[in-house]
Amino acid sequence: MNKTKRTEIFTRLREQNPHPTTELNFKNEFELLIAVILSAQATDVSVNKATKPLFKIANTPEKILKLGETKLKSYVKTIGLYNTKAKNIIKTCRLLVNEHNGQVPEDRAALEALPGVGRKTANVVLNTAFGHPTIAVDTHIYRVSNRTGIAPGKTVLEVEKRLLRLVPEEFKRDAHHWLILHGRYTCIARSPKCLDCTIYDLCEYKSKTG
Repeated sequence: MNKTKRTEIFTRLREQNPHPTTELNFKNEFELLIAVILSAQATDVSVNKATKPLFKIANTPEKILKLGETKLKSYVKTIGLYNTKAKNIIKTCRLLVNEHNGQVPEDRAALEALPGVGRKTANVVLNTAFGHPTIAVDTHIYRVSNRTGIAPGKTVLEVEKRLLRLVPEEFKRDAHHWLILHGRYTCIARSPKCLDCTIYDLCEYKSKTG
């Protein structure tokens, strides 16, 4: 996979979807942070169903703390690992109030210091909330990067670093969203929809369908 090919791949993905964004519903940085914490090992659809009524009554760290862990669990109990996630959200809200004046920090180290926030979550928040050219590698992006040859790697971190090095600068801010959506709807795990793929002729996958 060379630079010319990568540029054409992202050019086509941009033409197909000029303004990509997350499928998580949110109205501010805090809502995004909570939604991403809840989305670990869960679908965006299930998270959106849970956060819609939650955010109507509690969409700030202070309001979540006032709600309390038990009541919070009643809103997120349909999401996998909800007990742990609720505990982490309460701890995160306390830290946000005590150390960041109730605001979501625009800083990787500060974000990763929050309970329930790892590198991937920090990348999503930095990219989607603050516009940083970060790339959060989930299972979809890991699969697409390896399968197409865009940025192969044996680990999530290796793929992330390779993407950041190889994706042309003009595409970096939106690359995360293009790749995740491509993996979610076209380059799916078991039966990739190669005949519907906009980058079919550029992809280096050896077992293309069709």
